Amino acid sequence: MRRVILSTRKSLDKSPGVYPSIQRLGAGNIIPHAASVLDDFTRSCYDRDLPRAMKALTFMQRHQIWADSVTYSELVKCCLACNSIRDAKEVHRHVFSSGYEPKTFLINIFISMYVKFGMLKDADKLFGKMHERNVVSWTTMISAYASSDTIDKAFEYLILMLRDGVSPNMYTYSSILRACSDLFKLRQIHCSIIRVGLESDVFVRSALIDNYAKGGDLYGARSVFKEMVTRDFVVWNSIIGAFAQNSDGDEALNLYKNMKRAGFHADQSTLTSVLRACTALALLELGRQVHIHVLKYGQDLILNNALLDMYCKCGSVEDAELVFRRMEERDVISWSTMIAGLAQNGRSRESMELFNKMKLSGLRPNYITMVGVLFACSHAGLVEDGWHYFQSMKDEYGIDPGREHYGCMIDLLGRAGKLDEALALVRDMKCEPDAVTWRALLGASRVHRNMELAQYAAEQIMKFDPEDAGTYILLSNIYANSQRWDDVRQIRRCMRVKGVTKEPGCSWIEVDKKIHAFIVGDESHPEIAEVNKYLSQVSHRLVEMGYVPDTNFVLQDLEGEQREDSLLHHSEKLAIVFGLLNLPWEKPIMVRKNLRICVDCHVFAKLVAKVEQRRIVIRDPICYHHFEHGHCSCDDYW
Repeated sequence: MRRVILSTRKSLDKSPGVYPSIQRLGAGNIIPHAASVLDDFTRSCYDRDLPRAMKALTFMQRHQIWADSVTYSELVKCCLACNSIRDAKEVHRHVFSSGYEPKTFLINIFISMYVKFGMLKDADKLFGKMHERNVVSWTTMISAYASSDTIDKAFEYLILMLRDGVSPNMYTYSSILRACSDLFKLRQIHCSIIRVGLESDVFVRSALIDNYAKGGDLYGARSVFKEMVTRDFVVWNSIIGAFAQNSDGDEALNLYKNMKRAGFHADQSTLTSVLRACTALALLELGRQVHIHVLKYGQDLILNNALLDMYCKCGSVEDAELVFRRMEERDVISWSTMIAGLAQNGRSRESMELFNKMKLSGLRPNYITMVGVLFACSHAGLVEDGWHYFQSMKDEYGIDPGREHYGCMIDLLGRAGKLDEALALVRDMKCEPDAVTWRALLGASRVHRNMELAQYAAEQIMKFDPEDAGTYILLSNIYANSQRWDDVRQIRRCMRVKGVTKEPGCSWIEVDKKIHAFIVGDESHPEIAEVNKYLSQVSHRLVEMGYVPDTNFVLQDLEGEQREDSLLHHSEKLAIVFGLLNLPWEKPIMVRKNLRICVDCHVFAKLVAKVEQRRIVIRDPICYHHFEHGHCSCDDYW
């Protein structure tokens, strides 16, 4: 019996033709209603009526009738929409039956179908049988392996594609770049892109910038950006996002200004990156200006979540609460951001209440939510609640405790003085404790002055990071607090031998849309003389009220007045005084600091807030300190 190909539209496989309703086969054999069956089949495929299409396909298979490639592609879409793998395989068998050889277009459709069903082995098997592969064939497989994180296989196929004489296109490179985090391979792909002349393509350049940034190579990202003669909106967003995501807020904001000067307007992606930069730099006023631009996008969930994060991390919880209340849609990120933000800003009880409201809303907490909840328990001293949430994470929410959860629990137990239980928990961790875990124990040892445990925790940290200056300094502070100056000198000598240097204390404050930086011992600020003079006056006033500088944590074995003078010019004190001189009474003094605030500066800030009747917020790497009426939100534990 001869095969018959009927079509109601122009075939991509054979010569076109509009076939009669009856097709004659062999010597006088007739297939009744063949054309009408094919018409019905085609109509069913385009109408997404899978059962009817498959019924017609059974008749066609029995009588060896084939439709055109476009109709089969519509049937494949129908199978995908109905998630019917069984029917999809039946279509595959029909098309390849009786020696019929579909052209490359249709084979590519089937390869793509198997990829979308997650059947990568079947896709690769069909790909391997192809006699002729075009750029779509190769790109489909490369994209599939890149999306499955099998980047080595994707890279291998790219090489084979080039050897086969097929030139990759923008989609090929965009696909493989999405999954490439290895800088060495990324540079090889970059060279290949240049060789085939696609370096000027906007999407390829954007993907290159994103990947260099993900690999931490901001220089590479910036070089790709600079090489462009004309810059597309997509590329501007990529380079701004690259610097914002890598905590280089200054450069991200500079690029944003240049983008505006070039005549481009910010969209949601741009504003999200700018808000991230404001968050990293604690630029509250600039963040508020960006908020105005966000309003024109209405209830955009991603932007609203970015606003919540910015306000929480800039210390303005009131603004964050206002945004949160006005949100018409909230996802788990929205709730988690507010739960963690309230806890970090010393409002742990409210954080716990919000967690209960989240559960009532029907949303399930995720890994990050539980970190915020345990952080809140830790800073509120809720040991029993902390244990309850920690032990029920797996049973109630299916969340395996990670290092962050263990860190919160160790901190909670440490705050409560349960150092033995904290150490036992470290040893019982299901994951290997890292330097952050041991630092939590070291911090608790400092507060409760457990020298033996502090030394042990410091030794463990140094195994992970032998050049961690913070550990040496904290251990040195513990020794200094006990007047063990020989041990302090030994620590300092060890630091010199290993080449470990202490990062100088630096504090930043925003005044009139400008950032002012103060570094201990640095006299370069144009108003430093006036600041030092007023700082001396404020200190004398506080001393008259009973303030005694806490010199326990001065690192050098100095005499009384020398030790007090070394404390006077700590960077946060300079920033606070600068704020007193330049900010109106109703505005809070917002300071960001690179190092943990010392005990003396903490006392100083509390007293200044009380005497000057000002609100002072200091954000250090550990937590947010809200000073008001002589009290700090951290309850003097950080």
